[in-house]
Amino acid sequence: MSGPSFPELHFYDGARHEKWRIPVLHNDEAIIACNKPSGLPVIPERWHPEWPCLRSIAIERLNMPIFVVHRIDAGTSGLLLFAKTASAHRELCRQFVRHLVEKTYLALVKGEVIEEALTIQRPIAPNPRRPGVMMMARHGKSAVTAIRVVERFLGFTLIEAQPQTGRQHQIRAHLQAIGHPLLVDPIYSQTGAFFLSSIKADFHLKKEKTEQPLIRRLTLHASALRFYHPERKNLITMTAPEAKDFQATIRNLRKYAAR
Repeated sequence: MSGPSFPELHFYDGARHEKWRIPVLHNDEAIIACNKPSGLPVIPERWHPEWPCLRSIAIERLNMPIFVVHRIDAGTSGLLLFAKTASAHRELCRQFVRHLVEKTYLALVKGEVIEEALTIQRPIAPNPRRPGVMMMARHGKSAVTAIRVVERFLGFTLIEAQPQTGRQHQIRAHLQAIGHPLLVDPIYSQTGAFFLSSIKADFHLKKEKTEQPLIRRLTLHASALRFYHPERKNLITMTAPEAKDFQATIRNLRKYAAR
């Protein structure tokens, strides 16, 4: 029996001065899936544990206990799955640990990826000089990411990434390692925003106006999950549409950076 419908969770975050609007993509007796906005962590942040996170907002708004099954970076948008019962949590965690869950991300990267598809197999370890940052390391943990080109632009590529392992910052670090970091990634590409003026030749700004970026967060979106329902046992695929800023960036790349 399916649970009640929650088309969207609304929450004013006083700590970040942000109004979060979180679409609920699926809700039944065992699981609930949300389309997480960029900037909102899944669980409490290390330095501000009292600040709201997706889990705390969902618990408050849904008025029920929920269990974290997996995580994505705070700056990454997209599909996030929670369990609503202890048994569903155990089963979903088993699937994630055994790599039975197929995870798909969309990423906008710098440069034109030549290969139509490739698999990146490079071990990853924490960077000893930069806390919280990962790096390629011979003696690191094994990490595998499958890449497929979706669309090429002049100087940019939209790709689909499927991580076969779940290392911290895996997709971001792997993309940097092959010379195609995310279009916007303050850590791995040293870029904090992407502007229309960088691709539109005749761009002009009105006097005393400041150009606003097309996108100012990680150009990485968790777009789909394929897994077995923990109670019904059927194989299901869930998808999450990209946020407006991600879609707007793609539209402008098609218009001003078409190949």
